[in-house]
Amino acid sequence: MGIYMDNAATTAQKPAVVSESMIKILQGQYGNSSRGAHGYSLASYRVAERARNQIKNLFHTAEQYEVAFTNNATVALNEVLKGLIKPGDHVITTSWEHNSVLRPLYQLEAQGVFLDIVSSEPISGRLNYDEFLQKLRPTTKAVICNHASNVTGNLLDLARIKKFCVQHDLFLIVDASQTAGMVPIDLSDGKIAALCFTGHKSLYGPQGTGGVCVRKDVPLEPVLTGGDGMQSFSKVQPQELPTLLEAGTLNIPGLAGLAASVEWLKGKPDTSDLGDYFYQEAQKITGLTMYGDFSAPRVNVFSINLQEAESAIVSDLLWEEFEIATRPGYHCAPLMHKALHTADRGTVRLSFSYFTTKKEVERVLAALKNLASR
Repeated sequence: MGIYMDNAATTAQKPAVVSESMIKILQGQYGNSSRGAHGYSLASYRVAERARNQIKNLFHTAEQYEVAFTNNATVALNEVLKGLIKPGDHVITTSWEHNSVLRPLYQLEAQGVFLDIVSSEPISGRLNYDEFLQKLRPTTKAVICNHASNVTGNLLDLARIKKFCVQHDLFLIVDASQTAGMVPIDLSDGKIAALCFTGHKSLYGPQGTGGVCVRKDVPLEPVLTGGDGMQSFSKVQPQELPTLLEAGTLNIPGLAGLAASVEWLKGKPDTSDLGDYFYQEAQKITGLTMYGDFSAPRVNVFSINLQEAESAIVSDLLWEEFEIATRPGYHCAPLMHKALHTADRGTVRLSFSYFTTKKEVERVLAALKNLASR
């Protein structure tokens, strides 16, 4: 199938244990978790709890947090943002954000929430951190930040943002879609109110899995309500976590795959050297522009353009002529592209995974050199 360089969208190559674990669930021995005391239901409950404990261990949640599962990070972000932020509140976010943050915030803004957005520098996409203090108001309730940009690969200075939120008694919500499984995340200090994650990217789990690690004292109202298997006569969703955020039937096959992938991730080597190699060699290609801050820690996500060519054309040529899968366009992050001055044509994004090899990177570099020379 060629070379896959679209891992920031989803990791196509998964460890074998993921499919093996999912197939086992579909072979008839698993029922509906928390919907009975029989063996079939209990077997599914154990699968969900195993996945929950794997996530807790991965992010070092200790006893301060509970893990609630959703379909993906988008649902988790909607549940947290719409469950916490009310009309009259003020929130600060950044120009790095994905539409899974921006669109819920725009909805809330239309309902009376006040919103400010921290800007970024052109080309480097570096966040203007001083603006957080400048945009602070007496009514500021929360800060919502992307842990790493899915366009540039820039990594947030999370320690700095934590300190700011603690100083001003703000809820900190983090979108870890691009970092969960790739960058160590430690919630043990309790300074993050909610960390939203997805299973299908650098956690190497199946699509349709994700969730949130939420601090138990965060006052959330449920956005989705429905069956919980326990308090059937109650007119409201049970207030206990994780049930508060888990209305309906859990994706047990998906959670089995997610638990297997998180277990598989333990002890896997860092792949940043491969990204460094790509960056150093790509810089030598005449006519290639690379966007991002390469003077600071980052993830292996790279946005490029070749001379004045449309990103869609370059991406199509990479696939049609070289069988290299990349992602052109705007990556659901419009404010980032406005900051980078790429709103007219987008960028070509290349993103690595644990399964990316140096030989593949060399073939990608050769293809880019070929296209740039035309």
